[in-house]
Amino acid sequence: MATLEIRDLHVSVNTGTEDKQILRGVDLTLNQGEIHAIMGPNGSGKSTLAYAVAGHPKYAVTSGQILLDGEDVLAMTVDERARAGLFLAMQYPVEVPGVSVANFLRTAATAVRGEAPKLRHWVKEVKEAMEGLRMDPAFSERSINEGFSGGEKKRHEILQMELLAPKVAILDETDSGLDIDALRVVSEGINRVHEKTDNATVLITHYTRILRYVKPDHVHVFAGGRIAESGGPELAEELEEKGYERFMSAGAQA
Repeated sequence: MATLEIRDLHVSVNTGTEDKQILRGVDLTLNQGEIHAIMGPNGSGKSTLAYAVAGHPKYAVTSGQILLDGEDVLAMTVDERARAGLFLAMQYPVEVPGVSVANFLRTAATAVRGEAPKLRHWVKEVKEAMEGLRMDPAFSERSINEGFSGGEKKRHEILQMELLAPKVAILDETDSGLDIDALRVVSEGINRVHEKTDNATVLITHYTRILRYVKPDHVHVFAGGRIAESGGPELAEELEEKGYERFMSAGAQA
């Protein structure tokens, strides 16, 4: 049973002029089959947590542990983390001119699976995943994220997740910039991967609209670099109604 354990995690980020502490002792356990929503105001540390788990070099873990099935994630390189089953869908996916979506996806799948997928099966696999996300087959010949709309970028992230089938998927504001139709399609993709793989899924979001389609088991509120409160789906509804004000004042005092 896949488990990601985050224990007393402290993380700083290099701003170019200084190392600024962002996370100040985060404890979180993600079990296989669970969906967690992480909410909170801007600057509370939500995306920092995602990048620290993924191994972004700009984010330095100053103390604490991250364990995947008991293995030390912090001792792994970025590609080792991906092969171990960690996946991050970025809030702002980068453009990679000259590298086609098709080549990127097959290279990524080969790295994660340990061998190149057989071409006949791979073509069928990609086709089915793209159909599920309402993507034109011609999309696979375009350069990664070059000239993509916001919706296309987010669908491409979910396409990657579906083909790589990670143990733990962290989705950083995947709902941002999506119209209602794209939100439904992306949410259906998230649910489809979750049902197929029984993975642990983390949704980082400001709003409850995606949580109407992807139902969380647990909701956590970040404030001041810590988890200020955890609860069930009802906590997200409270945030929708009352906002983050009480958490922001508590975070400022921390």
